[in-house]
Amino acid sequence: MSLLEKGVLLFNLILLITGIVLYNTNFDVFQVYIEEDGFVEWITVLGLLGVVFVCLNRLITLRKEKNAFFLFVTAITAILFFFAAGEEISWGQRIFGIESSDFFKQNNAQQETNLHNLVVGGKKINKIIFSTVLSICLGIYFLLFPLLYVKWNKFKQFVNFSGIPVPRVYHAAGILVTFLLSEIIRDGKRAELLESGAALIFFLLMLYPMNGEIFRKKQVK
Repeated sequence: MSLLEKGVLLFNLILLITGIVLYNTNFDVFQVYIEEDGFVEWITVLGLLGVVFVCLNRLITLRKEKNAFFLFVTAITAILFFFAAGEEISWGQRIFGIESSDFFKQNNAQQETNLHNLVVGGKKINKIIFSTVLSICLGIYFLLFPLLYVKWNKFKQFVNFSGIPVPRVYHAAGILVTFLLSEIIRDGKRAELLESGAALIFFLLMLYPMNGEIFRKKQVK
C-alpha cells in the first residue's frame, strides 16, 4: 500500500478509537465529537467530496479514451457522492442559518432540509433505504464483486467496460473493522463514525481499486 493508503487507514482507526474512548470516559465530549457539523461529520464530507474529485478528474482525463457508458457511470458516481455530501450537511442549511420549509418541518425527523431524515408512513427513509438496502448493496459490492471479478472473465470484461472500481481485500477489511469498532459504542450517534469510516474507505477505493489500470491514461509513445 502507498503512504496515503496507510495514512488514511490509520487516521480512520484513530477516529474510531477516539470515539470509543470518549464514549466510555467523557460522554459530553463524545457528543461534541460526533455532533452535527462537528469534526467527524466534516471528515465524512471531505471523504465523499474526495470521491467526487477523483471521478471528475477521470471524466476530464479519460473523456477521449473511454466509451460513453464508462464516462456515464463515472459521472453518476460523482453525482451520487456529491448528493451524499450535500445530505450530510443538510445542504449547508445549518451553516448559513437557512430555515426549513413547512414540508420539511412536518415530514423530516430533524426538521432539516434533507431527504435521508424524511418520515414516510411513520418510518424514516434513512432506516429503510440508507441503512437496510444500502447495507445489503455494500455487502454484495465489497464481498461478491471482487470474487466474481477474479473468477468470471465475462464479468471482469463488463466491469472494466463500465468503469466500475472493484474493491481490494483491504477495502472490505477496512469496512468490516469500521463497522465492528463502531458497534462497540451503544449510542445511535455511532453511525456518524461508521459514515466517516465508510467515506474514507470509498475515497481509497476510488483511488486504488483492484482494476486500477483501467483508470490510467494511456501513455503516448
